[in-house]
Amino acid sequence: MNAGDRVRVTRADVTNEGVLMPSSTEDHLVVKLDGGYNVGIAREGADVDVLETDVYDIEDAQSEGDGTSEIEFDDDLPTISLISTGGTIASTVDYRTGAVTAQFDAKDVLRAVPDLAGRANYRGRVVANILSENMTTDVWVDLAEAVAEEIEGGADGVVVMHGTDTMQFSASAMSFMLDTPVPIVFTGSQRSADRPSSDNVMNAVCAVEAAKAEAAEVMVCMHASESDDVCALHEGTRVRKNHTSRRDAFETVGAKPLGEVDYEAEEVTFRRDYTPRCEADLALHADIESEVELVKFTPGMDPAALDYLDEKAGVVIEGTGLGHVHTDLIPQFEELVEGGTVVAMTSQCLEGRVCDRVYDTGRDLLDAGVVEAGDTLPGTAKVKLMWALANVADPTDAMGRNLEGELTQRSVPWE
Repeated sequence: MNAGDRVRVTRADVTNEGVLMPSSTEDHLVVKLDGGYNVGIAREGADVDVLETDVYDIEDAQSEGDGTSEIEFDDDLPTISLISTGGTIASTVDYRTGAVTAQFDAKDVLRAVPDLAGRANYRGRVVANILSENMTTDVWVDLAEAVAEEIEGGADGVVVMHGTDTMQFSASAMSFMLDTPVPIVFTGSQRSADRPSSDNVMNAVCAVEAAKAEAAEVMVCMHASESDDVCALHEGTRVRKNHTSRRDAFETVGAKPLGEVDYEAEEVTFRRDYTPRCEADLALHADIESEVELVKFTPGMDPAALDYLDEKAGVVIEGTGLGHVHTDLIPQFEELVEGGTVVAMTSQCLEGRVCDRVYDTGRDLLDAGVVEAGDTLPGTAKVKLMWALANVADPTDAMGRNLEGELTQRSVPWE
């Protein structure tokens, strides 16, 4: 029997029928039932009948021995690099414990999503195997270098498989670290592959289609709604995860998504201007300053809570409304600026931009040297400042300017 065969497995007077899937352990069989759930069955004492062979065409991947794997289908198809960092889309069930763990490498993702077959030639690469809450700046650097190497090696597009919790931060980081001539598409899964409502197949397929398209942008590709029909393409610096568990958790803040992928029609359309494929030359700017903090102001905040910021190279404040904090905190931020720390202001509001010229508190913050970050999302602003401190001559000025679509143009009636 082989993965992809339809089997009937009987053990301890319990019979399960379905498609045999690749297993992460030698001690268990994994069978996908007709209802969509996966079930793990101990091999010992199990009787297996093969009912039909090759129900699914699960291709074998040839390991290169260096963290890469390659699957070839057709020389006339584009080459898409699949880079795995871990997360739910690259997870499997450990049937010893029942837990979902990030264990798959890129070739395993291809086996688990047979719908990817025939759409491209694939090259797989593992940069990390972590849950996204464990993402670090060092992994960002490794990821940016890996993406650049894949593009230099001839990839026509790159798909990064990433956990959803911090995907927006990593997408922002790649937006600043890379000038890209091809699409770089982040995707993930809100629900693991063993659940009938899993979004991993549609998200992966749509991400590959976006990576074959003409927009040489860093994008996030996830469900546009709760239905299995369309994936939205969000600009990497304007996207935010706005729900803990919905399949359409990701939204573009302040605008419509950059584009969308019709899952059934396999069509990619764009709503707004984008950088065309091959217009930019590949460039890597992977240096990053890790000593940057994002601070959320709340009423009643103890001023002593800010003491740990004294040695930081940069601070992003998530202020209230137009960009405010308690007036008693302003002297501390002024001391930080005088000590050489770049301090930028963003808003806790999901829509709108910072404007510290309206009220006295805002004017005092500007006098203290705090720079307005416009409508840059707070998380994006942190990533931008980390990058700007390591790559531009005047990071304070950079925080007030749009670099990679993170800061939209202000609309005023006289313009």
